[in-house]
Amino acid sequence: MKVTVVGAGNVGATCANVLAHRDFLQEVVLLDIKEGTAEGKALDTWQQAPIDYYSTKVTGVTNDYTKTANSDVVVITSGLPRKPGMSRDDLISTNANIVKSVTENVTKHSPNAIIIVVSNPLDVMTYCAYLNAKKDSSKVFGMAGILDTARYRAFLADEIGCSPKDIQAILMGGHGDTMVPLPRYTTVSGIPVTELVAADKLEAIIQRTKVGGGEIVNLLGTSAWYAPGAAAAQMVEAILKDEKRIFPVCAWLTGEYGLKDIYLGVPVVLGKNGIEKIIELQLNADEQALLNTSATHVKEVMDVLDNMKTPA
Repeated sequence: MKVTVVGAGNVGATCANVLAHRDFLQEVVLLDIKEGTAEGKALDTWQQAPIDYYSTKVTGVTNDYTKTANSDVVVITSGLPRKPGMSRDDLISTNANIVKSVTENVTKHSPNAIIIVVSNPLDVMTYCAYLNAKKDSSKVFGMAGILDTARYRAFLADEIGCSPKDIQAILMGGHGDTMVPLPRYTTVSGIPVTELVAADKLEAIIQRTKVGGGEIVNLLGTSAWYAPGAAAAQMVEAILKDEKRIFPVCAWLTGEYGLKDIYLGVPVVLGKNGIEKIIELQLNADEQALLNTSATHVKEVMDVLDNMKTPA
């Protein structure tokens, strides 16, 4: 099995490194446009193999898509990262052109590959990749919900004083300030979170989760990379091992939740065919209203992309 990660920045390099440590792939190709960057990070990861005991070969290349040929999965992390004071939406014009070019190149050399988009603004860049990949939407989707729920669960673990391993949660909507954490579907070893966390503290955690990416941008001066890279790697593993994992994923909706022709975060079953099923939860009126608000925001940015001359 072979995976390509496009973009050897912090997120892409972390994704490749985590996949190498999982030790189930024959090769991970790390590609970047900056001369030597992918090669250097790939070599560093390969030299880590004798220390951490894995055999997956990581190959770095500079803008040579022929080396990505016949990849089973392609992870797209390319694009400019957010800077302090910059919203995800500010990135749309530049990153749409980048994602368009990357998608066309990887599809040319790996026509059957499943594509996972990590580039921001996530929901709209996934839509951009879908327009240019010209393949079924079950094969083109975005990583956001796994990262967002991880932040949510990490914050809850701090508040409860328990292991984050024991927290299960679901989160829906766009990747940004309008995301929709769902306390009603959040449990700690089967115990409803509302029995363990006071309502006001739970609401504070939800609000912190919504701006979780911005919190790290303000601290570091750039976007997060350890958690996003690991989240993308987890999706790759679920697909190539056909694990049928249920994850929140940015997926193309065709009527689910009363929404159509939009990429939005929803729970899905991930397996060898990509998105094998979209799960429709029985949302209450308040939850559905929040999801609709998030969808409206995402749709507005999708409309910006549709009105550009370059995305497709």
